[in-house]
Amino acid sequence: MAFTSKPGKPLQRTKAFQTNTALKTSGMKQGGGMKTAPPSPAEQRKAQQKSLQNATLRALEKARHDAATSGVELSPWESDFIEGVAERVKTYGRAFADPDKGAMNGTLSLRQGVKLNEIRKKARKAKPDA
Repeated sequence: MAFTSKPGKPLQRTKAFQTNTALKTSGMKQGGGMKTAPPSPAEQRKAQQKSLQNATLRALEKARHDAATSGVELSPWESDFIEGVAERVKTYGRAFADPDKGAMNGTLSLRQGVKLNEIRKKARKAKPDA
């Protein structure tokens, strides 16, 4: 307990108070401190977009990997689709140009997302029981 009491005497603090300078120096020793400003909204949007791009690339790679491990032979069109979409996401940050075809901050259009799900379902159906 931080406070102790004896009968007939007021509460007394058993530990000394920590000052702000002690807190700042201990934080700096740990590699941090309170010197960094929170990210701006533009930086937050950029980080969120980068995260979404990475998630899309992981989903494309997972679809390719699932098809390969289950023994499903992807059609040439499906292979080109996965490669082309991945290349456009890496280059431009998204795989479509017309904002009417998908979300403004999305990386795939609605149709591209549907096709990706179809490829993944195709691979899951043929997956052998292990």
